[in-house]
Amino acid sequence: MICPPTVPTWRRPSPNRGNVHRDLFDFPCFERRLCRARFMEGQNQGPPDAAAVENGTKPDGEERPPGFQETTITEGAARIVFPSANEVFYNPVQEFNRDLTCAVITEFARIQLAAKGIQIKVPGEKDVQKVIVDLSEPKEDKAELKEGANLALEDQPRTAAVGEICEEGLRVLEGLAASGLRSIRFAREVPGLRSVVANDASARAVDLMCRNVQLNEVAHLVQPSQADARMLMYQHQKASERFDVIDLDPYGSPASFLDAAVQAVSEGGLLCVTCTDMAVLAGNSGETCYSKYGAMALKSRACHEMALRTVLHSLDLRANCYQRFVVPLLSVSADFYVRVFVRVFTGQAKVKASASKQALVFQCVGCGAFHLQRLGKASAASGGRLKFSAACGPPVAPECEHCGQRHQLGGPMWAEPLHDLEFVGRVLEAVSANPGRFHTAERIRGVLSVIMEELPDVPLYYTLDQLSSTIHCNTPSLLQLRSALLHAGFRVSLSHACKNAVKTDAPSSALWDIMRCWEKECPVKRERLSESSPAFRILSVEPRLQANFTIRDDANPSSRQRGLKRFQANPEANWGPRPRARPGGKAAGESVEERRRLLQNKRKELVEDPAERAAWLKTFPCKRFKEGTCQQGDQCRYSHSAPSPKATAEATPTDCPEAPSQNPAEPAAATGPGIE
Repeated sequence: MICPPTVPTWRRPSPNRGNVHRDLFDFPCFERRLCRARFMEGQNQGPPDAAAVENGTKPDGEERPPGFQETTITEGAARIVFPSANEVFYNPVQEFNRDLTCAVITEFARIQLAAKGIQIKVPGEKDVQKVIVDLSEPKEDKAELKEGANLALEDQPRTAAVGEICEEGLRVLEGLAASGLRSIRFAREVPGLRSVVANDASARAVDLMCRNVQLNEVAHLVQPSQADARMLMYQHQKASERFDVIDLDPYGSPASFLDAAVQAVSEGGLLCVTCTDMAVLAGNSGETCYSKYGAMALKSRACHEMALRTVLHSLDLRANCYQRFVVPLLSVSADFYVRVFVRVFTGQAKVKASASKQALVFQCVGCGAFHLQRLGKASAASGGRLKFSAACGPPVAPECEHCGQRHQLGGPMWAEPLHDLEFVGRVLEAVSANPGRFHTAERIRGVLSVIMEELPDVPLYYTLDQLSSTIHCNTPSLLQLRSALLHAGFRVSLSHACKNAVKTDAPSSALWDIMRCWEKECPVKRERLSESSPAFRILSVEPRLQANFTIRDDANPSSRQRGLKRFQANPEANWGPRPRARPGGKAAGESVEERRRLLQNKRKELVEDPAERAAWLKTFPCKRFKEGTCQQGDQCRYSHSAPSPKATAEATPTDCPEAPSQNPAEPAAATGPGIE
């Protein structure tokens, strides 16, 4: 098997070590060159046998350890193998993430290469340039026609196809590549690439990457690399060595990679970042969010959009340290993660405006009303210049004007638009015109369509259930509330981050007036409300705005009328974040599923029949018998037979009244139903 040279443990960069030996800065470049040279030498050998790969046998006749198993996955145009044990991370639920990334990078390459006179050719797209020959031309004009055709061919733009090296194309880095699936998909699906560096700190992952690169015959484009992603990006700070596209999809938070990433991306380059630590970004741990992203997250119904804006704030803040700034192209909240695509530019004058792009959030703990306070102020000055100054605030009183409760302070967060609607429109048009390119094309169309309908200049949103539950009334339909806002002269839209979202430029006072009018049609029993509750205080005020709930034609958005797949159902059982990859595959998928099945409903009566329940309890070993203290003998409801190691690791007595608490001196004691 062809793979990078083995590196002594003391020479490998540690991801948690701050001081790394100077020689390590030279090693990854040498390693990539050597690995690529070995790949190029092995190209004539042909790809490994597909049957051997599926059976888990190693190419080139190298034997694998007994019991070693592998799984073959086909996604997009790529086909990869990875160990069945959880040694290298892979999550099939994120196929939407990878499809969307391929679509975005394709359009980015189209824009970048068009400026150089290069046209990309995407499989499945119709060729817009067609040559029409008129066969009725006179004979004397054939010579002139031939000469004109030759000139026309010379004037035609150069083309870049999928799987070919484009010398003026994009240089792509995937900092945390794992099995290399994403990088291989780039090489096989995105045209206009010069090279793709697939990096991972795990030697096992790089070994697997090399096999997958050969299996897909993309060694001429994909260069596996084993290095700390931060060290690798810090080595490419020079303008001539920067990457045009950097993709970061770590397990958890990308915070530790952002500083290196904003320095290693080229001028106007594309930075793609995924965050899966949604518990932190959604406000469950505000102090942890501040330590990672420099902002306090709040528990809010708009937490998913606030997470996107927190990540953009963190990216812009880190870029500002190097006189750079970010411009968001697309920001998506999907499933259990958020994904942002930004371009990075350099400019001292533009960086000065960054403070006015950030805002603090004042959120009422009672009714959920929120107000934004910009950190800076940009005003027009003489000569067409901009004058920057500190903003004035706060925008709220110590107590909420609607319910009298206090405010929580969150942020700073990005307060400018989340998307470049022109760019999003290009991606949407390309995906719609070529629906067979991606497996999740239907969902991409739905999500991008909702994004195109969002109000770009309105941060955050309310939700239908939040507004109704605050005053304890029935929930109006989405069309009724949207129609009332439109009748009142306000703008309103949906949000791709939440299916019940109401994004509007109406002030909170107008929104509560509409809800007061709705409560008059569906009255609430006031005698059951506490006088200090937000519902009582809000409903005790007469509305100044008379709402009209007559359904308007423009209240139903286009994406909803067409029935697009905007919010998909759970794609598979037990879907969501996967366990972290571990050396040796200690958390194999089968054992995890078996443990989940065993612990399901562990505190409930699974069997009503006494005989069946007695037989079921006999499948669990008696803990007291294991300790040699059980005096029940054959009358014990649990098994006294010696359990197998697998059963000992997965099951223990559930509700044995005789079993004592676990002895701390025996950490190897088994865990099972009812015992954590």
